[in-house]
Amino acid sequence: MTSTIPKPEHPRPQLVRDKWMNLNGTWGFEIDAGDSGLERGLATRELNNRILVPFAPESVLSGIGNVDFMEAVWYRRMVTIPQEWSGHSVLLHFGAVDHDATVWVNGVEVARHRGGFTPFTADLGGVVEPGADAVIVVRARDSRHELQARGKQATWYNNTHCQYTRTTGIWQTVWMEAVPEVYIKRLRMTPHLADSSITVEVPLSQNRVGHTVSAVLTGGTERIEASARADLDLTPSLRLSIPADSLRPWSIQDPFLYGLEVTVRDGSGEVVDRVGSYAAVRSIALDGKVVRINGEAVFQRLVLDQGYWPESLMTSPDEGALVKDIELSMAAGFNGARLHQKVFEERFLYHADRLGYLVWGEFGDWGVSGSGTVGHNQQPTASFVAQWLEVLQRDVNHPSIIGWCPLNETHQILHDRLTVLDDVTQAMFLATKLADPTRPVIDASGYAHRIRGTDIYDSHSYEQDPDRFRLEQQGLAEGKPYINRKADGEEYSVPYAGQPYFVSEFGGIWWNEEEARQAAEGSDVSTSWGYGQRVSSEEEFYARFDGLCGVLLENPDMFGYCYTQLTDVFQEKNGIFTFDRTSKFDLARIRASQLRRDGR
Repeated sequence: MTSTIPKPEHPRPQLVRDKWMNLNGTWGFEIDAGDSGLERGLATRELNNRILVPFAPESVLSGIGNVDFMEAVWYRRMVTIPQEWSGHSVLLHFGAVDHDATVWVNGVEVARHRGGFTPFTADLGGVVEPGADAVIVVRARDSRHELQARGKQATWYNNTHCQYTRTTGIWQTVWMEAVPEVYIKRLRMTPHLADSSITVEVPLSQNRVGHTVSAVLTGGTERIEASARADLDLTPSLRLSIPADSLRPWSIQDPFLYGLEVTVRDGSGEVVDRVGSYAAVRSIALDGKVVRINGEAVFQRLVLDQGYWPESLMTSPDEGALVKDIELSMAAGFNGARLHQKVFEERFLYHADRLGYLVWGEFGDWGVSGSGTVGHNQQPTASFVAQWLEVLQRDVNHPSIIGWCPLNETHQILHDRLTVLDDVTQAMFLATKLADPTRPVIDASGYAHRIRGTDIYDSHSYEQDPDRFRLEQQGLAEGKPYINRKADGEEYSVPYAGQPYFVSEFGGIWWNEEEARQAAEGSDVSTSWGYGQRVSSEEEFYARFDGLCGVLLENPDMFGYCYTQLTDVFQEKNGIFTFDRTSKFDLARIRASQLRRDGR
């Protein structure tokens, strides 16, 4: 039976309980142009419009379709808490609300959260009980005048260049679940390929005397179990040792996922809480300029994926759209993606896990450039660090993620004074290393590299001539790779120090057949845009794509690349596919150009 609720799937595949309720669907809605709604009583009255959650009000699928600036928006819905949840507390979850959210339930403020890309939760204990009605009211503030992480959302009215229609308010799934007094807050799975094991850390709401926690790993030739006391360590930890005949490392050729069930029991052995999850065994190591996955060098043929859709913007229109983008990318010969300037829905990562698709997790940090004087033009805030830690906490268990990228193109020249960009870059880099020591971190993609010990070094280059591109990139063999600099030669970055290196943005070949027939030259960046001079024919595209990819594929010191981009996005006409995911090219030829180094 087809669900009438949009996006009905459980939004958190690695921590699933039986007692949960999807709250997507029709909510009351009202635009608060002057952000005066609290004073005008919007928190306590019915709202004057309706919206389809979780689609942003700028999107067509929301039923609103207002693309003008909205300082604040309000949501309202009444929900009856299931009576069968009696004896449990109720958690209200928001996948993402852009940008500053306040939540009231039955007139009581239950949550505040800053950040448009990350989840947050309100505990409704003492506010509403199972069997009762809960009136949920959400205010989301999203001022264009504030310094905040926006990703690719335009701060002027029209889309232009690589800035797109804004997303305001709720744009990921809203849901509830019932939890007992002692419950599993989250899971942390750390694989150890070297000794064929997985460590499972289980933070609990309380450490009750006599309670135990156990984990069961299934899917191999044996059922693997471990247990530990839950009343001594604040975070109980279990180690699941996998026999050799049950070990199947996760890889792009064999993306094997073990089933995982974690249970908390009280002193009498009764089940207190139980969650379903999955895990994988996969390793990442750095060896000179080589990045190894499971001990093997795998050339990363990545594509830049912005994660936008014409009818729904940053929210995927449905589950199939998430799967389709991965399948289209793989059909074109890519084996992974750089998830660019956006924190993707967690279900995208679930599908990447099960399909064997490599991804780099990134934060949507754009939105604070040009706010200061030269040399101080980047003004990231403390909330960048807080939001990034929320990203790491949510996504650390996904085996498909093979690297972290907290910042992108933070173009600010180096000079004699430390700046807020230096502080925030250092904080985000160190936070990443502390939160996840198992994956490499690039301090900032492209520029400015401010961390001398960054695990990965890279550049962005949209040189369109393959011969000039080869000359530009040939210095890597002598330890002098291409580095992004200001046009006048001033440095953005600390020197390269021999790390694994790749060109994490290149290509961006501008091609639209209909437009090319109309004009072989010229550009109106508000309606059509790409890098360099557009090609004049499809055959010229194939030649340029093959030549540019060949430069990087044939460089033995390059561990991968990232081609711009998977799809056209609004006025950007440089995708392998159109914005509606129609193919623009012969995928067999695109794929053949990429598989000359290896076929994986």
